Amino acid sequence: MTSIQLSGIYIYPIKSAGGIALSTAQVSDRGLHYDRRWMLVDAKGKFLTQRQFPPMALIQVRLGDNELVVEAPNQPSLSIPLDYESDHRLPVQVWNDICQAMPLDKQISQWFSEFLDIPCQLVYMPEDSIRPINPNYANPSESVSFADGFPFLLISQTSLQDLNQRLEQPVPMNRFRPNLVVSGCEAYAEDSWRQIRIGSIPFRVVKPCSRCIITTVDQSQGTPGKEPLATLANYRLRNGQIFFGQNVIQEQLGTLRVGDEVEINSDCYVRSLRRF
Repeated sequence: MTSIQLSGIYIYPIKSAGGIALSTAQVSDRGLHYDRRWMLVDAKGKFLTQRQFPPMALIQVRLGDNELVVEAPNQPSLSIPLDYESDHRLPVQVWNDICQAMPLDKQISQWFSEFLDIPCQLVYMPEDSIRPINPNYANPSESVSFADGFPFLLISQTSLQDLNQRLEQPVPMNRFRPNLVVSGCEAYAEDSWRQIRIGSIPFRVVKPCSRCIITTVDQSQGTPGKEPLATLANYRLRNGQIFFGQNVIQEQLGTLRVGDEVEINSDCYVRSLRRF
């Protein structure tokens, strides 16, 4: 039997901006270290994403020495300190959640305002800001960053391959913005998983991920289309929502490495159609 392995690790430091592929990553109490710890908000403190502003896909980031380096077309490179400190806090909104964030310097926010041609502000989630995960799926002590709702999104490479066989033009995995990509299992096997271990770290697979129009945004062009949602709706539609991938919560901290074995708790399988 072919073993299942962790074949990709991704973080998205600025919510809805470009991602970073990693070979190793630290699992923190909110997900992967640096994942969705920064976010753009409007004048009312409400989060901004590619749903409203597809060109956010063109904002690329990389980790430098004690800095987050940000680049975008026709913009100078921007350096954001990873250890930025301030006592200033302001309330920000992510979906229905309100939490406290640290506003960054005005010149940093101005960079994003000029690129997107909208007034906006970059904020950071400091350690003293706690955003609980939906209690229907999590323990009271479990929290999440500025991610949509859960610390991790997991997708199997074979699920994407199955989708691409149905599309006229294949799409890359970055359309779905996963944190964890696994290989060596059947397509959509992740729908039936409940408890898994990646390397030494146990995870709970708690909820299928409903997909939105961000999946239709070409991440290299910053332009939306109709696929893959139109095709996914033909076979991944349940109760008016389209599902692809699984939301996952870590049960301990540690280090993940590409190539780590993924162990499935065989006592915790469920029927795929019950999971989405």
